[in-house]
Formats: sequence, C-alpha cells, structure tokens
Amino acid sequence: MLREPGSQAVWGTDSIRVDGHEIPGPSERVYLALNKPFGYVCTLRDPEGRPAITELLRGLKQRVYPVGRLDFDSLGLLLLTNDGEWAYRLSHPRFHVPRTYKITIEGAISQEALDMLAQGVHLEDGFSGPAKVTLLQRGGTRSVIRMTIASGKKRIVRRMIEAVGHRVIQLLRIGFGVLELGNLKVGKLRYLEPDEVEATKRLVGLP
Repeated sequence: MLREPGSQAVWGTDSIRVDGHEIPGPSERVYLALNKPFGYVCTLRDPEGRPAITELLRGLKQRVYPVGRLDFDSLGLLLLTNDGEWAYRLSHPRFHVPRTYKITIEGAISQEALDMLAQGVHLEDGFSGPAKVTLLQRGGTRSVIRMTIASGKKRIVRRMIEAVGHRVIQLLRIGFGVLELGNLKVGKLRYLEPDEVEATKRLVGLP
C-alpha cells in the first residue's frame, strides 16, 4: 500500500483503491463495422423520435459511439468504437482519411460533370477538394458512380452532386479508409479483425 504523495500506479495494470474501493480499469477497446440502414440517425438518442443506431446495438455490452456520421437518408459502412483517439483521427479532416461511396444519381450524368466532380467544385462553404470518380452505369433516368473523397464537410457528396446539376437518389458508403463494407448485411454489425484495426491505426499514425 502506497501512502506517500507522488507515488505512481499504472491504470489497468495495478490495483488502485480509494477508501477501500477499487477503481475500475479502462474498458476493453471495441472496434465495430455496421451496415447502417436507411432512416436511422447516427446519434445515441434523437429528440425528434427518429430511429437511432442504438436500436441496432442491443445486446452489445460495451458503450460505443459512431466515428463520424452518415445522414438519416444515407446507408452503408459506419464505424463504432469506444476508443476516442482512434475515432478522432479517423473522422477529423486534417487526417484526410478517404471515404468511398456508391451513388445513384437522377438523370444521365455527362462526362463534363464527372470531370468537374473529379477536379472539385466550389460550394457555399469553400472548395470541396478533388475526388476520384468512376462511372459505373449511365442510363436515361439514372446513373451510378463510385466516388472517393477525403473531405469531412457536412453532406459534401450530396452537395457536390447538386453543384453539377444532379440529385442523389441513393448514397451508399462502401469504404472508410482501408476498410470496406463487403458483404455485411443491412442492419448487421461485426467486430473488426485485429489486422484491420492495425491497418487503420497505421493510416492515421497511431502506434
């Protein structure tokens, strides 16, 4: 038992007690991928009463929170964790973590519009930054593209599409950094594999 001022202990390794009560160690780090359905908000509770992603986390013992967000009307890959530094670095714009989307667009998108998206467009809150854009399908009433961006501006993909004269019908995030949605079913989640966690940490400079 240590009573001297300045004595040090390692949280999570040493048994630390105050007035006879043990201080719990740090929670086990949890890293999850969720295929977010349409119509859910990325908050733990919604004042408007809309379905929240917490409804998809029932049975999970650890308390986790989303890394960044997907809009109410967007679908796809959403990461969740209780590791604050990992979440911060993956979501903060200064780390330039790429996100990839499969986007269904109203109308037949032109090559000119695709080039504009690739070069970046000017929005009301500044330049969007460039994007990697691939045309997957072009039809008379709708087109499908894949787009990768590193900007974290709010609703930036939808606003970029609107800036080139089109409207988003469906927005599906299929990639976040080095992670891919893969065949994860809608509304389901999975734990990230250890090598996936390590790859994301290397991406943002975490040990």
